Amino acid sequence: MSSHRSLVRRHRVPRRAAVPRLRDEGGFTLLELLIVITIIAVLLGIAFPAFQGIQDRAKRVQAKNDLMQIVTAINAYYTEYGKYPVPGAATTTPDDYWIVDSNNADIFNVLRANGFSWDSSSGGNLNPRRVVFMQPPFARDANNPRGGICPSGPNANKFYDPWGSTYRIRLDWDYDNLLTNPYSQGAGPTTLSFGVIAYSVGKDGRSNADSNGGRYKVSGTNEDDDILSWQ
Repeated sequence: MSSHRSLVRRHRVPRRAAVPRLRDEGGFTLLELLIVITIIAVLLGIAFPAFQGIQDRAKRVQAKNDLMQIVTAINAYYTEYGKYPVPGAATTTPDDYWIVDSNNADIFNVLRANGFSWDSSSGGNLNPRRVVFMQPPFARDANNPRGGICPSGPNANKFYDPWGSTYRIRLDWDYDNLLTNPYSQGAGPTTLSFGVIAYSVGKDGRSNADSNGGRYKVSGTNEDDDILSWQ
């Protein structure tokens, strides 16, 4: 009998090991979701100003490159034709020739050999040899041109900075290699020894040469972002 019991014990089926119950990990609790959202918001708040700063610096570099390209192209025109690309004869009243928004397209048509006769009053073509002195890219949006030549519409062929304002240029119209500095303070001497200068009004779209007494840097304001070819 005892041997039978020992045999039964010996062949008794072992109990199944208890299977642990796994925690349902298919979703987040409301508290966990709020924590994740808060962390993402904080990270975005930190990253956005840094990203915006990188964008602004990139645009300033682009504007500076455009200005130097403009100056180089106009000096190359002078080398080719022995004069600056301005209509009419040189005069001393005024001694500088301004190129602003109203005639920005005129000079870039000439420099791009776009078939435009700027000196229409006398029928003279300012680039008869059709030399291409510069070839800036076209802006992507003709309705809101930024960073290139406006491709069409009422502002066609104007050259815009990365913030959407036209570049401004001043040429030595009386050929004395002297230009009046458009800024009375903070941007170098009153008279500049250049034949051509150019500048961008920057992110704020305003020219300090036209306001604040012509000061280039205005303490305590955001009006210190103009970009100059001669600095």
